Amino acid sequence: MKKGIHPAFRKCKVFHNGEVVMECGATVPELHVEVWSGSHPFFTGKQSFVDAAGRVEKFQRKFGGNYFQKKK
Repeated sequence: MKKGIHPAFRKCKVFHNGEVVMECGATVPELHVEVWSGSHPFFTGKQSFVDAAGRVEKFQRKFGGNYFQKKK
């Protein structure tokens, strides 16, 4: 490896909802994640609804809330 061209590799703490879920090595001291294996429905078996960007409300405003009704 050439000296001086690689970023510093250090211990990194991974946070989910404000608590540390794991430690790993990375080029940044901490990472904040929204989904990890302890909160993902595939691994936990529990379904949780996450609407961080207001997508449901945006869809309701765009289509007036009656998008799925049958057309006559």
